[in-house]
Amino acid sequence: MASRSGAPANWLGAEYGRGVSARSQIGGEVRAAELVAALCLAYHATAVAWLDRLLDALELDRIALLGHSVGGVRALRYALAHPERVGRLVLIGPPSLPGTRCPLPYRLMATPGVGQLASRVPPSPRSVLRFARFMGEGEALREHPELIDLFLVAGCDPLTVSALAAEVRVVVSPLALLSRSGWRRSSRVRADELRRLAMPTLLAWGDREPLGSVSVAQAVTDLIPQARLQVLPSGHAPWLGQPAQTAAAVADFLRRDRAEGAYAT
Repeated sequence: MASRSGAPANWLGAEYGRGVSARSQIGGEVRAAELVAALCLAYHATAVAWLDRLLDALELDRIALLGHSVGGVRALRYALAHPERVGRLVLIGPPSLPGTRCPLPYRLMATPGVGQLASRVPPSPRSVLRFARFMGEGEALREHPELIDLFLVAGCDPLTVSALAAEVRVVVSPLALLSRSGWRRSSRVRADELRRLAMPTLLAWGDREPLGSVSVAQAVTDLIPQARLQVLPSGHAPWLGQPAQTAAAVADFLRRDRAEGAYAT
């Protein structure tokens, strides 16, 4: 993960996988693209290690783990690294899975120059609603206008903006506008990795999910040995417009093992 200072993220952004050469600390020249790929893998590994330390601090040996969007990819990678600690896994709209495609707003954010310019423009109610429509959640924000203020506050917070920019640079290719999927190769979740998930898994997917259709989600579900798909009437963030239905789907999934005490909550 990026530090609060944002230095690693800024360096990643400066390199952006250009075909120039850079000198590594251990000597010798390496292509910047290879260096950035290595840093992306280190970013994922750091997230896994951080969560592992958190569970140790909380004295939780085995848990049910839920992640949304990029948080879903983090949860997935943790489950792969430490399957003994994850009793059940819930993934809500995770990106960079087989068959998924990066939404246009994130492709623009990751494009050198374009993303930096866009980040200098303060968010407005109109831009928040436009983004929500791209992500399949325009209806949710129209029905709950108080959420617009929440996103406006988040969009004006430097730390939040910096963290989002760092995650976009790690997950989305700087050439996303020219790429079919839009994801960085080093951040894509492979089919063989999904087949290794040993725990019961719930994939929650909106029927207006911009990452891909329900058929894409079903294909991903079929790759995971003990997975089931829950389709919700939403876009990328079902908990925004359908909080009760989303909570019920997750609770029903987790309740199946609760009597056995297989994990902590």
